[in-house]
Amino acid sequence: MVDEKHLYDAHEHLPIPTYEEATSSRPSSSQSRLGPSEISDDAERQGLLGLASTSTSRRRNGYHAPSVQSVRSSEDSDDDLDLPEVMAEAEEGALRRDIEEMDFLDAEAAEDGAARRARMRMTLSKRFSSFTTKWKWPAFSFSMPWPNFGWLTDRLPRIPEQYRPGWSVIARLIGLFVIVSLIYLLFVSEVLPVGNNAFGQPFNPEWVRSFAQGSIQKPRIIENLRHITSYDHVAGSEGSLYLGKWIEGRFRAAGMDSIDHDFFHVYLNYPKEGGRRVAIIDPPDMAWEAKLEEDSVYEHPTPEQQQTPVFHGLSKSGNATGPLIYANYGSKEDFKRLADSHIDVTGSIILVRYGGTQTDRGMKVKAAQDAGAVGCLIYSDPQEDGFIKGAPWPNGRWRPRDGVQRGTVALTSWIAGDVLTPGYASTMEADRISKDDNPALVKIPSLPLSWSDAQKLLAALKGHGEKLPEEWVGGVPDIAEWWSGDKTSPKVLLQNFQDESEKQAIYNVMGTFEGIESKKKKIIVGNHRDSWCFGAIDPGSGTAVMLEVIDILGALRATGWRPLRTIEFASWDAEEYNLIGSTEYVESRMDALRADAIAYINVDVGVSGDEIYADGSPLFRHAWLRVLDRVADPVRNKTLREVWDQSGNNLGGLGAGSDYVAFQDMAGCSSIDFGFNGPGYPYHSCYESFELLERFVDPHFNLHKTLAEVWVLLILELAQEPIMPYNMDDYAAAIKGHIDDLDKFARAIGNVDFDVTPLRKASAKFEKNAKKFTGWEDFWYGQVYGTGGFESNTLQVHRLAHNAKMSDFESHLLDLPQGKGDKKPHGIPGREQYKHILFAPDASGSGYDAAFFPFVRDALDARDWKLAQEQLQKSADILSRATDSLLH
Repeated sequence: MVDEKHLYDAHEHLPIPTYEEATSSRPSSSQSRLGPSEISDDAERQGLLGLASTSTSRRRNGYHAPSVQSVRSSEDSDDDLDLPEVMAEAEEGALRRDIEEMDFLDAEAAEDGAARRARMRMTLSKRFSSFTTKWKWPAFSFSMPWPNFGWLTDRLPRIPEQYRPGWSVIARLIGLFVIVSLIYLLFVSEVLPVGNNAFGQPFNPEWVRSFAQGSIQKPRIIENLRHITSYDHVAGSEGSLYLGKWIEGRFRAAGMDSIDHDFFHVYLNYPKEGGRRVAIIDPPDMAWEAKLEEDSVYEHPTPEQQQTPVFHGLSKSGNATGPLIYANYGSKEDFKRLADSHIDVTGSIILVRYGGTQTDRGMKVKAAQDAGAVGCLIYSDPQEDGFIKGAPWPNGRWRPRDGVQRGTVALTSWIAGDVLTPGYASTMEADRISKDDNPALVKIPSLPLSWSDAQKLLAALKGHGEKLPEEWVGGVPDIAEWWSGDKTSPKVLLQNFQDESEKQAIYNVMGTFEGIESKKKKIIVGNHRDSWCFGAIDPGSGTAVMLEVIDILGALRATGWRPLRTIEFASWDAEEYNLIGSTEYVESRMDALRADAIAYINVDVGVSGDEIYADGSPLFRHAWLRVLDRVADPVRNKTLREVWDQSGNNLGGLGAGSDYVAFQDMAGCSSIDFGFNGPGYPYHSCYESFELLERFVDPHFNLHKTLAEVWVLLILELAQEPIMPYNMDDYAAAIKGHIDDLDKFARAIGNVDFDVTPLRKASAKFEKNAKKFTGWEDFWYGQVYGTGGFESNTLQVHRLAHNAKMSDFESHLLDLPQGKGDKKPHGIPGREQYKHILFAPDASGSGYDAAFFPFVRDALDARDWKLAQEQLQKSADILSRATDSLLH
């Protein structure tokens, strides 16, 4: 199935790489652009990999490896070690000095030079054949009396005179015996550790961090991004496969220890040629048809620069006709307002704008569906990201009049990954559920529009329904009056016929730098590579920087450095549709990840502005702030830590925005997502190009370089510190705050009897145990660094167990069966994929944001007070068990 032609073959002329091109460290198209500094850098890295250079043939002790000419065959002479009689005195003296340096010759021995040379001329065979059967001990002379052992010495074999050891040899043997005995005693008493100092890692961690920060090269990042954005790469397409093979080649060039890839077969859709249409069909005098597509971004596009059609991923295939009604942002509150105004939306085509409180486009379509609409159109209003914000492309970074925001309308907060195989990997043979009544798929067709197309539709509503208040008025120009529309509105046709495949191949690429202390324990670092078009910002900026981070770690590896724990990098496919590649990876390795995954580090949109942000598990707070302390803000004359603190930033919650979802919410692997945010841009549009990023987002690529610093330092914090830099006290404080918020939410919606006491008790227990757990780290640092950095066997065992408890903690926060007899349902009721008691996407709100204590929150949203109390008790019990795991 891998070799079958992909359904979405958008670019017939895309050059499929040869094996050499696909696995080269640079794209063939960019080789000619390499400057001398980059060529020398490549040469330098190759030099680092050449460990067996000729310059190492002379050892530090002066020993030269023998040449061919100096090796004499035993067939030529019986004297294997015989020195040539014609050797000059100077050569003989030089050889003697070399041998003395090797400690084979004692320069201060009592024998004269002639006797020494005579012994050296003896062959091995002569030495052993000259031993007699009777040995004679050397004569000892001591001033103190000794017992008479003549009866014993008379019976011992005699040593020939020339082989009797001198006092220096005897002294050395005695000294060697004393040293070996001392080392053995120190080893048994655990004063010396097993293995090396510095926990098996001979590199100073501070040197490693400095090397990493000083090795970042902006030209490499720029070349990475230029290649990534040179063609479109929609998930499951030829372009995405080609880019994946190229990235795999970059992994090999970095010298990774192992490289792997996954093919999964998942449900995807692509637009049919001629299958999409939006038109006013009644009354006839208002007949009009939408353009739908964007203008060509490039004046003279190459065959590879074809643009993807405008469509919604995982949208319903089909067509619908009905009166047009405008519903603002398409939130539940917006539809309620229409209902309160007696505007019936059943059977209508709903027009809504992107943005607002309902940020998830899939939730907009579902809200329209639940209200009774038969189709939904979503347009990009200039008030959100167009000319009202600033100059549009090509004069600025904002969306132009025909720019369209593509994207998925899958309901990720209900099912992530392949919607036909929830909870298990989408192999070719896997059982699949129906797509016709699937909780993750909307049931009405939808399409995205530009504001220039929406302008005609909005103008056609004048006089129908009710005149709208100011908060419903958008920024589309030349609309004299904004009206809602009603049953009397012009009729609109929405046609959206799709090619659909239930087993479309997608391709993940993984590569690892293996750890030397805890090889099975993994830090996973991921970025998706698929995009809706050229994807310069989403996700190209993240992909380009991730490849730079890999090159830096590859250079470190070439010097001999190894992390304590394994680092695995991943390039995910099909994130844009429904986080598919990463979720299928997790579902195919669920047990192993729950046991051994230490952390998941995600970067999606790497750089869209200059504001640093991070969302993640509270465990990361300590390490995150340490990293920010080391990195300078490229815009302000401050450290990133100073900027972070002065802005009042905190780690945000993890919702449904990117590939961390399956790791955090299903596998219980502590996750973090970060990057540089900024103002709007032509998000998910073909205008999101390399040229736009270079001109208006990060002209000098300083933010990309800074992101690389942050990224590699965070990896090193987790990979090379002997005690993992997780902080349980931070987690305890975060849980306490989220309980307070949950209590306030319940009372705000009218449940004054809601009792959060069980959670508060579990939280107090967690806070107490966390302090004890963290206190052991102070003891360890005092014991090890207080004694010069040496760690005993016992301390090492305790440290590894301590690290394991930290990495396992969030897997203990999952709602999983407790023994074989536990047959109760597990996971959030109705969306059982999600099992973490603290994190999950908000299923009833925005769809993207995090819902803390989601088991309880879902029940409160449904106004099921009994279920909410039951789920609160369950969450408290799970938290209590996880707390116990820290001290047992």
